[in-house]
Amino acid sequence: MKRWNEGRLNDITRSFLIRENYLPAYRYEPRDQKIGIVHFGIGAFHRAHQAWYTDAAMNAGDRDWAISGVSLRSPKVMAQLNPQHGLYTVTERDGASSKTRLIGAIREVLVADRHPNVIVDRIASPSCHIVSFTITEKGYCRNADGSIDFDAAGQGFYPFLLGAIRARRDAGLPGLTLLSCDNLAGNGAQLQRLMSQYLAARAPDLLDWFEAECSCPSTMVDRIVPATTEADRAEIEALLGMRDEAAVVTEPFSQWVIEDNFAGPRPAWEKHGAQVTSDVHAYENAKLRMLNGAHSALAYLGLKRGHEYVHQAIDDPVLAPLIDTLMRAEAASSLNPAPGQDLSAYANALIKRFKNPALNHRLSQIAMDGSQKIPQRWLETLAFHQNQNRQCPAILTALGAWLNHIRGDNGMVEDPLAATLKATWDAAGTDGIVATLFGPGGPMASDWVPSVADHETIIAALI
Repeated sequence: MKRWNEGRLNDITRSFLIRENYLPAYRYEPRDQKIGIVHFGIGAFHRAHQAWYTDAAMNAGDRDWAISGVSLRSPKVMAQLNPQHGLYTVTERDGASSKTRLIGAIREVLVADRHPNVIVDRIASPSCHIVSFTITEKGYCRNADGSIDFDAAGQGFYPFLLGAIRARRDAGLPGLTLLSCDNLAGNGAQLQRLMSQYLAARAPDLLDWFEAECSCPSTMVDRIVPATTEADRAEIEALLGMRDEAAVVTEPFSQWVIEDNFAGPRPAWEKHGAQVTSDVHAYENAKLRMLNGAHSALAYLGLKRGHEYVHQAIDDPVLAPLIDTLMRAEAASSLNPAPGQDLSAYANALIKRFKNPALNHRLSQIAMDGSQKIPQRWLETLAFHQNQNRQCPAILTALGAWLNHIRGDNGMVEDPLAATLKATWDAAGTDGIVATLFGPGGPMASDWVPSVADHETIIAALI
């Protein structure tokens, strides 16, 4: 394709793409839409998931749901999206086939330490009704017991919400829907609890208004979105004839289950594949324990066996039966499915998705922040079966591989507890690491307490 002379996707060059029918594109004018959503954590997953659904809703006639994205740390996404006027592409890949679509739902990207007052103003604006989050488990700033870590919270999203809630209350504006889209069990209830704790300590005069006027629905989100590579950008540039620095690559599958508990208006996401329901719990637990639990197992076991990508690990004849056992015999049997929720079919679909070679989903990406992930992905399942006097050999084997990982066997450990985990390893050694980490009072203590048999299974896998 002939290269467009501007060189980069933006509000000017996009007219060329639409006119020449190179891409299916939105049927609304992005610059005319008011900002209705402020989103914390404007990474690849949000752009392939919530922003993708919101674009579809506005494309079908919903208006004034433009997204103001907030990066709490890095200006990287701002540098990618703002010169492109918020425009980017989502490419769905499945085997040898792919489909690319132009997305216009994002208006801007702000960075916390550069635009603090603007962020508060965006949330406090009468046009804003929803504040959403994909900030990973560690972004909620929780202590080991689940309570809020006030020191960490002061560097997160909490102060921005406090300032905006005060401004809205004082202006007589309605409350907000705070929509967590992270892999936390009961993510809405956890956000409600943590925000209430923060306000009770930092602005007690706002607590009653927040609890009366704002809502925190729980959600379950599911779409595999690997980090975009330079090769991905080059392939999309060849298709477009112009550069898209914010391009996202994903799979065709997408799922979003949302609790019907909104404080005000929202886009009609349910008309575009989302499910709005009174109970998210069953879907959330299935995703956390089956998909995320299997993903984490593939990450640590796959890295230990020298693999780089998910599709390589799931094709390993040693790992494939372990993952099947984890999903079906261990995770699925710990769940109470919703009416019509077929967990066997879900497991089949997950294995097919894991085998998609077009995604190149790096195991090292999934392996990050394991201390924040495995409590809901593995430990809750272990506790359930322990109460039934049963073991989970697949999860215990994966747990041994995680212990290898946090020891540093796979290189640098990216985890908020990395220093604590290393110190625990150094002090406890192989014989004591399981009891010291997971026993009562340990940094990973939970309702599951390792038995002698559990300890033996983990150590056998660890060695």
